[in-house]
Amino acid sequence: MEQLTHATGQALQLLISGDPQLWTIIGISFSVSLRAILVATPFALVVAFLLAHMRFPGRQLLISTFNTFLALPAVVVGLTVYMLLSRNGPAGDLHLLFTQTAMVIGQIILCFPLLVAISHAAFQAADKTAWETAVTLGARPWQAMLTLMYEVRFGLLAAVTAGFGRIIAEVGSSMMVGGNILNYTRNIPTAIALETSKGEFAQGIALGIILLLSALLLHFSLILFQGKSRLASLVQSRVLNTCANRSPAGFCWISPTSISRPRSVLF
Repeated sequence: MEQLTHATGQALQLLISGDPQLWTIIGISFSVSLRAILVATPFALVVAFLLAHMRFPGRQLLISTFNTFLALPAVVVGLTVYMLLSRNGPAGDLHLLFTQTAMVIGQIILCFPLLVAISHAAFQAADKTAWETAVTLGARPWQAMLTLMYEVRFGLLAAVTAGFGRIIAEVGSSMMVGGNILNYTRNIPTAIALETSKGEFAQGIALGIILLLSALLLHFSLILFQGKSRLASLVQSRVLNTCANRSPAGFCWISPTSISRPRSVLF
C-alpha cells in the first residue's frame, strides 16, 4: 500500500510539473488516435448508412462480418499490418513500418468495424419516414442522408466516442507496428507496458490517470451535448406554442435571440 501511495504521489508530481517526456507521450498518443478516428469516421458512416437503407447481394454477410470484427484482437491487426508493411511484404517499399502512419493504419482497422456496427444500429433505429420525407420533398440522396444523420446524431456520436476509446487504449497493434520508439511512436499504452515491466510505476500511473480523465471528458461531453440539444428542442417547442396562442392568424416570427434566451419569452 505504501508503494502504491508513493508511486501515485510521484505520478501527480509528474503531471503537475509538466514533465516533457510524459507529455510528449501523451501528445503522440492523442495525435495518432485522432488522425485514425477522423479518417475512419466518414467512411464508416457511409458504409453503415448503405447497410441500413440499401438492399444488395451480400448485405447480411457484410453486417455479420462487421459484427464479428467487433472482437478483433489488436495483436492480430498488428501482426497483419506488420506483415504487409515489412520489407518482404507487399507494401514494404513504402517504408512505413515503425512509423506513426503505420500506427494510424492499425488503429483505423481496429475502430472501423466498431464505428460501422454502432452507426448501423443507430440508423436502423431511426424513423424510416425521415428518409422518405426528405426524398419526397426533393432532397438529393446525399442531402437526405445528412438529414437522417442529424436525426440520429446522438447514436453516431456514441459510435465515435466508443471507437476513439477502443484505439486510444490499445497496445498490441501500436507496439508491433510502431516499435515503441521514444519521442516518435511511444504512446500511452505502450509506455505503460514498458514502464511497468521495468518496475517504474509512477509514469504508468500518470499515463493511466490521463486515460481515465479522457474517458470521463468524452462521456460528460456527450451527456452535455445531449442535454443542450434536448433543452433547445424543448425551448423551441414552447416558443412555437406560445407564439401560436398569441397569433390567431397562424403567423409567427421567431427571432434567434428568443430561442437562445428562453427566459425572456417564457417567463
